[in-house]
Amino acid sequence: MKKIIVTGASGFIGRNILPILLRNGWEIHAVCFRTPAVEAPGVIWHAVDLLDRQNTIDLFTSVHAEYLLHLAWYVEPATYWSSPENFRWVRATLEMMDVFRETGGKHLVVAGTCAEYDWNYGFCSENVTPLAPATIYGKCKHGLRQLLEAYGEAYGMRVAWGRIFYLYGPYEAPSRLVPSVTRALLKGENALCSHGNQIRDFMHVADAASAFACLVESDVAGAINIGSGEPVTLRQVVDAIAGEFGAAHRVLFGALPSPPGEPPFIVADNRRLLEYGWTPAYDLAAGIAETVAWWRSQANTFTETG
Repeated sequence: MKKIIVTGASGFIGRNILPILLRNGWEIHAVCFRTPAVEAPGVIWHAVDLLDRQNTIDLFTSVHAEYLLHLAWYVEPATYWSSPENFRWVRATLEMMDVFRETGGKHLVVAGTCAEYDWNYGFCSENVTPLAPATIYGKCKHGLRQLLEAYGEAYGMRVAWGRIFYLYGPYEAPSRLVPSVTRALLKGENALCSHGNQIRDFMHVADAASAFACLVESDVAGAINIGSGEPVTLRQVVDAIAGEFGAAHRVLFGALPSPPGEPPFIVADNRRLLEYGWTPAYDLAAGIAETVAWWRSQANTFTETG
């Protein structure tokens, strides 16, 4: 049985990939910072602070896995774009690679970001679009990828780097677009939005998880976009949410300003991902319907806490 360590296993993507890997027969060692609130029978859990080098050494020397899926990072919605925590995660990841290799590691898959691209170009293709990140988060991810690929070349390790675009789905951070609009409409409030003409690439988180599973299972190396390849406006996404409530009249487009310099168009070229056999399970309508249904099931939780 193939053995894999999954960091960030209780997070947004991680909790979705565990059942896929279980079905595919992996021995899964799932890493989280605290005791997980994730139902995944058959998974071996490890509560580890990956920013603590000795904790990381203890984990990898006890498991001896050939595969590592590294999803963990600092992702606090309000601050991750510019937080110094990004630098701590670069250092911790590089230290992790040494321990992983020394304990038998051979295959590495890491979560990157579309923020590595120069967004002035809009359509993001792995081998064509320039890489010119504008944020600390994007710069740290971009620099880390370069170092990991060089490390892989030096030591004969396969390194695959999945650049994530715009995800949504159950368990998303409440302050982000889809949850914030959904929660407002569930509460009977108006949903305040910007003009909504920005074009983005939205993917259901379960499809992102299956894409990362594809990277783990295949021989792909280098950067590969994790996106739907389908351009949609934010207005289309919000309209789909409002349609689930019959509440288009409670969406106020233009009520919020758009951030200065916000790019009008960011969409993935996902042809390389498709070439490796990945296929999506959700279109936007089905994904939004499922996501809204999940938030409805959580309504009592947030109506009491705000």
